[in-house]
Amino acid sequence: MPEPFKAVKITDRVYWVGAIDWAIRDFHGYNTSRGTTYNAYLVLADKVILVDTVKAPFRNEMMARIRSVVEPGKIDCIISNHSEMDHSGSLPEVIAEVKPEKVFASKMGLKALSRHFHNGLEITPVENASSLEIGGANFTFFETRMLHWPDSMVSYLAEDGILFSQDAFGMHLASSEHFADRLPMDVMQREAAKYYANIILLYSQQVAKTLEKLGELNLDLKFIAPDHGPIWREDLGRMPDLYKKWAAQKPNMKAVVLFDTMWGSTGKMANAISEGLIEGGAAVKVMPLSSTHRSDVATELLECGALVVGSPTLNNGIFPTLADCLTYIKGLKPKNLVGAAFGSYGWSGESVKQLAAMLEEIKVEPVGENVKVQYVPTSDDLERCKALGLQVAAAMKEKREDK
Repeated sequence: MPEPFKAVKITDRVYWVGAIDWAIRDFHGYNTSRGTTYNAYLVLADKVILVDTVKAPFRNEMMARIRSVVEPGKIDCIISNHSEMDHSGSLPEVIAEVKPEKVFASKMGLKALSRHFHNGLEITPVENASSLEIGGANFTFFETRMLHWPDSMVSYLAEDGILFSQDAFGMHLASSEHFADRLPMDVMQREAAKYYANIILLYSQQVAKTLEKLGELNLDLKFIAPDHGPIWREDLGRMPDLYKKWAAQKPNMKAVVLFDTMWGSTGKMANAISEGLIEGGAAVKVMPLSSTHRSDVATELLECGALVVGSPTLNNGIFPTLADCLTYIKGLKPKNLVGAAFGSYGWSGESVKQLAAMLEEIKVEPVGENVKVQYVPTSDDLERCKALGLQVAAAMKEKREDK
């Protein structure tokens, strides 16, 4: 019986043989609202090389795509650029089935794979910046440690000008189109920003250094083939340029007002603060956590200058949604933000002080006097909120000028 899954031709001898995950909506806390792909690539040189594999449940789909081009048993070598389970989960079963001559990974990849699977996989480590000829296909391997795992590396196939970039320059986007030039640019830029903000942001220092090193190599690039999302074959500078901009984290005149509310009082305060920010010249994104996912907050903070947070007091503490989101943001290590805290309370009123402490942990530079209101805000209270928004906007302008 014919199989429905087919390989997608990239060059005369390179094929996409990955899998499409239309259904996934959560990727370790990241809302993948458009699904994702797990990209794997097949190189048909004098020897057959498989670059990366897929998440374990999608092994059969990948193998069917391989079979549409060549019998899997003819695979001579496998290259594992990244040991995270969405790219290595099917690796042991694939090795057992195809029995390749060699499996290559970085030195740290060897350690990670052995600790993932505990089954004595025979992995051949490759040196950073080393080149290897495999049956007429010339690969060069570059370690990209902590982008975004210790084992991460990219592989460059010289004859075809393909950079297999593992998770770098990728995005979570399921599509029947596999090339970036066939997809809406606004959708891709949004998903690329979301991916950077939620996966790569805390490694921005390494991003800047890696981009500089790769630029010095003057690779003759014709394709950038990541492990998630579409393959780039036009406008190849777009993603590196975006990564360079995002890594710099320069403050902008945009503010995120993040809050949750029980009976509407903190929400009224959020709206008043946003009016002050707008009057002060800032673009504003008001994000009620009752209807906003933490990963979308992180995305909005990517090109931002201020974070203002508000919470009612619940059980002598902040609202659970704020605790969740701010803990998540803290781990991403955003830089160059100013901000403030606000909130309403009934009788104890600890939330604003706790929010301010969390902002300090995130290294958000405090502005003005945080606003705390008992029960329902008066018109004077809302004027104080608006004034706080104006102060934050002024601080944003000053920080932007300093940078």
